[in-house]
Amino acid sequence: MKTIIDRRAFLGSGTLLAGCAATTPRLGSSRADGFVRRESMRLMVGDEPYRFVGANLWYAAYLGADAPYGDRARLRRELDALAAVGVTNLRILASAEEGPLRNSIKPGFRTAGADYNQTLLAGLDFALAEMAKRGMRAVLYLTNFWEWSGGMMTYLSYVNGGRYLDMNDPAHPWPAFANFNSQFYGNAQAVALYRDWIRTVVTRTNGMTGRPYAQDPTIMAWQLANEPRPSGDEAHAKLPEFYAWVEGSAGFIKSLDPNHLVSTGSEGLKGALERADIVLAEHAPAAIDYLTVHIWPNNWGWVQQKDLASTAARGEALTDEYIAQHVTLARQLNKPMVIEEFGYPRDGGSNDPAVATTYKDRFYRRIHAATLASMQAGGPIAGTNFWAWNGEARAAHPDYKFREGDRQYMGDPPHEPQGWYGIFTGDSTVRLVADHARAIARLPR
Repeated sequence: MKTIIDRRAFLGSGTLLAGCAATTPRLGSSRADGFVRRESMRLMVGDEPYRFVGANLWYAAYLGADAPYGDRARLRRELDALAAVGVTNLRILASAEEGPLRNSIKPGFRTAGADYNQTLLAGLDFALAEMAKRGMRAVLYLTNFWEWSGGMMTYLSYVNGGRYLDMNDPAHPWPAFANFNSQFYGNAQAVALYRDWIRTVVTRTNGMTGRPYAQDPTIMAWQLANEPRPSGDEAHAKLPEFYAWVEGSAGFIKSLDPNHLVSTGSEGLKGALERADIVLAEHAPAAIDYLTVHIWPNNWGWVQQKDLASTAARGEALTDEYIAQHVTLARQLNKPMVIEEFGYPRDGGSNDPAVATTYKDRFYRRIHAATLASMQAGGPIAGTNFWAWNGEARAAHPDYKFREGDRQYMGDPPHEPQGWYGIFTGDSTVRLVADHARAIARLPR
């Protein structure tokens, strides 16, 4: 998920969630004993198509850590809640680079040296082990274009004498941050540090299960980064360096682990300077297994969160068009497609879980309808991961801002209002996710 400048007490008794538990199939539970593979435009496990309803749960390793900032009991409860509504795939942060940027989560998985945070890595072990018990699969992203987990800007600061830009710095307005970040792809020192981290995680053995990550079918895919962009504008795009980074990084992962899929983490056209040729080139390498798509109507100006009544229809039409454009691109690539981020505000742009989700639910129905139609027609869409699961968490402060030291992790990351886009336990949106899971489960195998 990106920053706002660019895209970027339970409710009642929890009856809504409880009502889903007994009726929603766990789509992945009977098929979690084999690796997911690509077969033309389909994802497969064994001789069956792999279709999924998923969520983003970036903070899973943090909850899984045996540390003051962790909460393993809550992680178990959140996984149970997600499984109860048919969620079988989670997209999880598997790297955070600790450094000077404002609004980046702490602690990180790593700093500039090789003394990595073993407690947080063990938290990732725990999360994967608990997911396996519930028949879930993981997509693990290995750095971030954006600042909220350190990311590429922090890697650059490690090797350039400490120079960096903060996102939303008034002295360096958009697209300065994204243009600065574009230096990462051609910086041999920064990319070498990134590859050191890849090697550490991809070749890791899970301390909870004793199973090497490379041999664990709980992992569906490795992802190069969260929302990598070639630059913020055309003038700063060094496309050969960007393409070389994609192909080289994906090939490096495959050399360490030939069992798992690899994806880019791209938003699609919005993360590719609105150019279809960049999307195609970025996803063309043989080591990239599927096309990723993110959809953010509010952050992209398709809707106005304070006036959803008047703007929602326009946003829905643009959403339909965006999905259709990427289905066409996926067909050109002859690869599957996953809508792995999509988010929408509550009514009036509120962050309060007591406020309704009328227009958000309409948006989810559009995504679900397009996904189901593609699956029914043998098209490329294999699954979705909504952004994001807030679950039982509640904002710690009345201004909905995240402060360093807060432990009520939500799907809304530290740089964003807490409650902005995530789904809380008890939201009506939960029922839509459960209904979508049931609809997918009824499709012919």
